Amino acid sequence: MSLAWGRGGLLVLGQGVFFGLGGYAMAMHLKLADAAATGQPLPDFMQLYGTEGGLPWWWQPFANPAFALAMTVLLPMAVAALLGVLVFRRRVKGAYFAILSQALAAALAIWLVGQQATTGGTNGLTDFQGFFGYDLNDPVNQRMVYVIIAIVLLLLMALARQLFVSRYGELLIAVRDSEERVRFLGYNPANVKLVAYVVAAGMAGLAGALFVPAVGIISPALIGIVPSIGFVIGAAVGGRASLVGAVLGAIAVAWAQSTLSDAWPAGWTYLQGLLFVVAVGFLPGGLASLTTVLRRRRSTDGVRATKGVTA
Repeated sequence: MSLAWGRGGLLVLGQGVFFGLGGYAMAMHLKLADAAATGQPLPDFMQLYGTEGGLPWWWQPFANPAFALAMTVLLPMAVAALLGVLVFRRRVKGAYFAILSQALAAALAIWLVGQQATTGGTNGLTDFQGFFGYDLNDPVNQRMVYVIIAIVLLLLMALARQLFVSRYGELLIAVRDSEERVRFLGYNPANVKLVAYVVAAGMAGLAGALFVPAVGIISPALIGIVPSIGFVIGAAVGGRASLVGAVLGAIAVAWAQSTLSDAWPAGWTYLQGLLFVVAVGFLPGGLASLTTVLRRRRSTDGVRATKGVTA
């Protein structure tokens, strides 16, 4: 979100799509691996729902771990590239782009719910026993998964940071501020935005893939409109223009959701909306800009005090 929205000005309200594609790609492999370990021809949920005709053809390649890992990143990037080409080449931007991305999230969630025999429907895919040969019921292996998540997060932050300080990062900011000027200089703004959108989709897909073994479930409820807006709120609260701020904001919002939603399930969605309004309306730079705002106010107060003494 920090790359696409903070630097590129692309308000993506459908980031849950790419998160979900990566998550389902990983979940499909884990379910197939669990079935193979027990000598079953089909994953347990397919046997429960009475899936006919054997294992669907589009499930079969995910039995290969290398293919599944690649798809957690490449599949979201491919979908983002297709949508990006159709949208950016037609100069769709602003609220129209946000609505289109949100519609994509809703469409994917609805499709998954309707494919109960092959995707688990509303329940999604859950109850994973292993993770590339490691027993997920072992606390040691559970900690290993969290270590992997932390390492991948640091690597993705380093990649995003490199993009921020590169020539491409400067060009992305220029496109955000004035597409016409960038076009006048000989660059195609559509291609610049497309790269940011595709890279952000790949990162979201990888996040979804790691979410699956850590939490143990992936379902339409975790990738639809509401979760997508949650990603935006996390970036807005922490500071969408700040890489560290966006990460800390996402962690803070996720923690608040896991704690407050249990105690106040009916009101958590309203609280999310309130956080977004407050962050965008009163602190556009998020919490990451709070120190800068306070420093400016102190400087302004100091100047006023000096003028008062002089007068």
